[in-house]
Amino acid sequence: MDFNSHVRTTGSALKNWFFATLQDALLVGLMWFIGLMILHVPWALLWAIIGGLCQFIPNFGPLIAVIGPALATLFASQSDALMHLLYVFILYAIIAVIDGLALQPYLMKRSNRVPIWASILAPIVLGFVIPFWGVLLAPPLLAVIYAHKRRG
Repeated sequence: MDFNSHVRTTGSALKNWFFATLQDALLVGLMWFIGLMILHVPWALLWAIIGGLCQFIPNFGPLIAVIGPALATLFASQSDALMHLLYVFILYAIIAVIDGLALQPYLMKRSNRVPIWASILAPIVLGFVIPFWGVLLAPPLLAVIYAHKRRG
């Protein structure tokens, strides 16, 4: 393979990864919006957009996304604030499970043909080798590696 072929393969893999992550972000943002509207959390649309955008930050993004709705629930609820906060955390858990066990593996496998075991193991290993950056770089790096592996 020549250099131009490598560049095209890498570019295609990164484009596929980006679109899969974008689809995941839109779906997670939609789940946040619906859930927060049902729970009557103030500024639900804002928190849903932030929740969707946080999907681009692997592993830590969903944790960051729950902070805003949790604080808005605590400060907005006059009665039963802790119960509403519990509902927000339950919503977070439901979204995290659906996203982690169904959406992300499906979208990454469909777009980049990355095996589920690799998408779980690589961020952990790279997180130890290159703290913080390894976790961020693992998903697009996996997409590129498996694209080159398919090309032979």
